[in-house]
Amino acid sequence: MIEFSPEVIRTVIRTASLIGAGAALIAGVGPGIGMGYAAGKATSAVRRQPQARGAIITTMLLGQIISGSTGIYSLVIAIFLVFNT
Repeated sequence: MIEFSPEVIRTVIRTASLIGAGAALIAGVGPGIGMGYAAGKATSAVRRQPQARGAIITTMLLGQIISGSTGIYSLVIAIFLVFNT
């Protein structure tokens, strides 16, 4: 049976935590792309129907807030992984 020293185990845990933090930050790319896509579609909708501007912008902002929350969660997880290991 192979036994590892506590220092090796700590190093492996720290490395895995940093890799997980990087993966969590990559998860923030999706909401950014989605929010940009939603803003572009809302701009097109306002151009086609200027009288519905208020409703379109309100709906767009609500959707961006909901999708942006996943990016914030991934940032919080990444910070937790980096500073709590």
